[in-house]
Amino acid sequence: MNTTDALLARYQAESEERSTFIDGILEAAEKETRDLTSQELELLTRTRERMQELSAQIEPLRTAAQINRASRDRTAEIAAQFASARGEPARSMEYRSAGEYALDMWRAGVGDASARDRLDLFQRAASHQTTADNPGLIPTPIIGPVVSFIDTNRSLVTQLGPRQLPGQTWSRPKITQHSSVAAQTGEKVELVSQKLTITKLTGTATTYGGYVNVSRQNIDFTQPGVMDIVITDLAGEYAVQTEAAACTTFDTASTAGIPIATGAATAAGVSTSLWDAASKIYTATKGQGRLFAICGPDMLPVLAPVFPPVNPMNAISPGLSASDMGSGLVGSVSGIPLYVSAGIGALRILVFSTAAAEVYEDRIGSLQVVEPSVLGIQVAYAGYFSPLTIDAGGIVKIVKTP
Repeated sequence: MNTTDALLARYQAESEERSTFIDGILEAAEKETRDLTSQELELLTRTRERMQELSAQIEPLRTAAQINRASRDRTAEIAAQFASARGEPARSMEYRSAGEYALDMWRAGVGDASARDRLDLFQRAASHQTTADNPGLIPTPIIGPVVSFIDTNRSLVTQLGPRQLPGQTWSRPKITQHSSVAAQTGEKVELVSQKLTITKLTGTATTYGGYVNVSRQNIDFTQPGVMDIVITDLAGEYAVQTEAAACTTFDTASTAGIPIATGAATAAGVSTSLWDAASKIYTATKGQGRLFAICGPDMLPVLAPVFPPVNPMNAISPGLSASDMGSGLVGSVSGIPLYVSAGIGALRILVFSTAAAEVYEDRIGSLQVVEPSVLGIQVAYAGYFSPLTIDAGGIVKIVKTP
């Protein structure tokens, strides 16, 4: 393989890897029936731009390789014709088809000397070369995108719906005492009166981020390209940390509910705890918001056997199912959707009204700076994130006692 062929093979391999990378992003979004995230759109844009650059490099190289091969073949053909004209013996014999070989076998059998000579030349003993003789020519293929197990769903943050972070610090007004209305006790009797008091909840932005310093050689020589992998991984870790921050904040602020008793859980026991949580949340939020529950993966062996998705007629739950776990949703109990998040603490369920908790976010995304002195690129990923408890009574924690 000459230099042109080697360079062309490298460009084509990189183009195929980046095409596979795009397919992986699109398949993930389609599987989860969601739109592409801003991070994924950013990755698609960079990958497409690189593929366009590769296409511009490949076409002239491919044309040059075709011209080069045609020239070599023509040169060899002319050399063979001159050798034949000079009467030089042939050094090798190649049959154009199996039929041509079979015809020479028949001719040799009936005494054709030239056919025998051609067969002898074709069947002459030769050194057998195997892959063990040229390991330097056998590439090691890299198949598919890089395997990475990281939960970037942010089930809790998604259910609450991130709001645009307005600034470094902001306030959220909340009524702490309502005015009063009551029946008049008699004509000309003074009506009840109570002032309306409003306080403010203060939110403060917290910065989350990380960076990696990547050498220029690592960027240029890796297939698939390491830069996209690094940025994707940083974005995934950002998702993990912000989800954990929201879970911790709301767990700390939550109101205690009825624990699930020691031993094997029962449908009645779990249902009682969830309905108690719904009652407390309604009392606190007066029915505002949407109700949902979220637990950690360690609660699945506790809850799933109690609510199997088998003949759920007249049951408390239609059954929990692990098939949709990629989206965080595993089913519902007593009409309350149940989601799974790795950020939730051990052996607990948090039940929310969306009116009782809010999350604010402003993603900076990826940043890059070149370090010429060391041939490196420093890449970072960051964002501002803040969970805000509106009413602790609207967040109920159900603990499973071991």
